[in-house]
Parts: sequence; structure tokens; C-alpha cells
Amino acid sequence: MTFENDVVVVGGGGHVGLPLAIALASRGKRTVVYDVAEAAVDKIRRAQMPFIEPGADDVLADVVASGMLTASTDPSVVAGAENVVVVIGTPVDEHLNPDPNAIPRALSTCAPFFRDGQLLVLRSTIYPGVTALVRDMVAEMGLSVDVSFCPERIAEHKAMTELFELPQIVSGYSPEATARAKALFGSLTEKIVELSPEEAELAKLFTNTWRYIKFAAVNQFYMMANSKGVDFERVRAGLTFDYPRAQDMPGPGFAAGPCLFKDTMQLAAFSDNTFQLGHSAMLVNEGLPLYIASQLERQHDLSKLTVGILGMAFKAGSDDIRSSLSYKLQRVLRFKAHTVIATDPHVPASVDDTLLPLDEVLERSDILIIATPHKEYRELRTDKPVADVWNLLGNGVLI
Repeated sequence: MTFENDVVVVGGGGHVGLPLAIALASRGKRTVVYDVAEAAVDKIRRAQMPFIEPGADDVLADVVASGMLTASTDPSVVAGAENVVVVIGTPVDEHLNPDPNAIPRALSTCAPFFRDGQLLVLRSTIYPGVTALVRDMVAEMGLSVDVSFCPERIAEHKAMTELFELPQIVSGYSPEATARAKALFGSLTEKIVELSPEEAELAKLFTNTWRYIKFAAVNQFYMMANSKGVDFERVRAGLTFDYPRAQDMPGPGFAAGPCLFKDTMQLAAFSDNTFQLGHSAMLVNEGLPLYIASQLERQHDLSKLTVGILGMAFKAGSDDIRSSLSYKLQRVLRFKAHTVIATDPHVPASVDDTLLPLDEVLERSDILIIATPHKEYRELRTDKPVADVWNLLGNGVLI
């Protein structure tokens, strides 16, 4: 069986798929991005990144110019690739329940173009058992397609280094599928870890949930100390100083984004809602915006004041607002403050047209909250009260 392309990345215009597509193309794999988002595909064709990803711009320009990377909104391009990498993950609904059938449904658009001899790789975080569902779906279509789950492990803004440096977990339902997945991702890194699909599915969920629980523990510590008038950052600096068993303790802050919370809730559902630790972590992390707002309300008559939120992206240096707790903070404050205004140096007006320039927010606000620790705020100098849970300004985290 011959194919005109090596790889097609389904959903490849986003934060997970595009860096992978660029990386594979840079390693000599003729790669196609398939995505239904016309704006993203158009930018990729013009060798422009649709979002911020350090180190990707120049490589994208090179692989587009060389013809190693192309992009399309036409699902028929799936038929021309030996390896079909799917970066569609399992969503969580408004009731925090995962939908294990979401990926099979999403694949229905391109499934008619699957061909014998292909390797189908699920890449994004999925509910345990979804790889088996996709395997069965392909079998019911009467196709001879190998199915594999190879979870992505990158962090936003580190994709173009971590794709080449981190060990890659691969799995498959046959030795042939695993070997093919190993060969594909072996073009990026020599460090390969082989697991069964079920082990790989849990490995991905456990990784993200472990981070989420760690952040929850620290945020709980922060709220304990702060409620008693103690600056948690001084405590953390003291207990971590030259003490190896505490070096992995992060500082407090918003644990947000499209992965950690969602994946923790997937594990909760997987355990038949017996994952009390996960639910507790959710209550702590999701409750931090309300805690900060309530602390400010105790000290100030917010009903007469304008509160300025600095940073709406879910992490520093990012333009990604998915599941950002800055917006939860904004909603909470709208019930408490006279006026709430916000700014972010990276989030474009096309994403949020309510954002204001930093200078205007600094001038109009009575109280400031650093919600996202963008480097642009590090040199902030003001005589107005600043709630800085990240200790970005170096003045402690006491509110």
C-alpha cells in the first residue's frame, strides 16, 4: 500500500496538533494538517502561527516553504496519509461528566476516508477505554487499520523542545501497531516507553491529575496561612531553602487551562465518583478566585471601587484563555465590585474585545489583581493595592 503523505494530523491547527505537525515535518515526514477551522488553516498555509508557541514560527516557515507541511479543511486528505494522528480529546460536559463517545463521533467526518494499511494514533487525553472504542469502530467498518494511543506530554510554550526531549509513551493493540507507533515517534526522540493502551490512557490522566493535586495542596496551604495573616511565600521560601525533600513545592496560583481540571474529573468519573482527593482538589483550585475576591471584600468596600484584572490567559506568556480562572475571577467580582476591567498583552481583541490597554487599567483601577503572571507586569510600580498571589512583584503573597 502506498501513500502520498507520511502523516495527517486531524485537528492539527491547535496547540497540540500544530507543534507536532511542524516537528514531524522538520524531521522529514511529509505532513498534512487537517482542521475544520478555516482561519487557522489559512494562517498555516501562509506560514503564520495561529497562536503563540516559542520556537515554532521559523520552523513553520521552513517546512511550509519546502512543501513538507500543508494544511486543508478537506477531510479527504486523510486518505492520503500512512499515519493518521488524531488530537481530539474527550470533553467534559457542564455536569463534569466525560463523553467517551465524543471521539468516535468526531471521527465520523473523516472515517469514510480511512484506508487499509493506515496507523490510527489517538494523541490527546481520552477517557479510559476510548482507544478500544475506536479500535472496535474501525473493525466494524471492515478496515485493516492499526490503532494506537500515544499521549502528548508537552506543555504549552515548550512544545518545540519537549517534543524532541521528553520520552514518548507508545501503545497499540498488536505488536505491529506498537512497532509502527514507535517508528513514527522515534523520528522525534530516541526515548520510547511501551505500554498497553489502557496503561497509556491512565498514565496520561495520572500525570495531569498529580500536578493538579499538587497545586491544590499549595493553594490550600496559601489560604490557611493568608487567613491567619501569614505570608505563605515567606513560609515556602523558608521550608524549601536548601531542603531537597521540599524542592517540588510550587508557589500558589490559578491552576487552570484545558487539561488539569478536565482530566481530574475524568478520573473521578472513571472511579465511579469515589475519587475524593480529586474532587477536593477541584474545590480548592476552582475556589481560589472566590477566596481572593472575598479577602479583598473584607478589606475594601468593593461596591464603590473599580477592580483591574491583569492577565486573562490561563498561563504566563500565553494567548490561550481556555478554562482560564481569570474569567471566573472576573465573574465573581462583577457581583462584588462597582466596576471590573481587565487587560492582557497577549490575548487579541478577536478573542476578547472587552480588554483594555494596561495603562488605562492602571489609571482607572482602585485595586489591582495579578491574575496571570505575565512578565510584562514584573516591573509594575503603583501606589494602589495589588493582590499578587503569584509573588510576581516580589512583595509577598499576603492579601
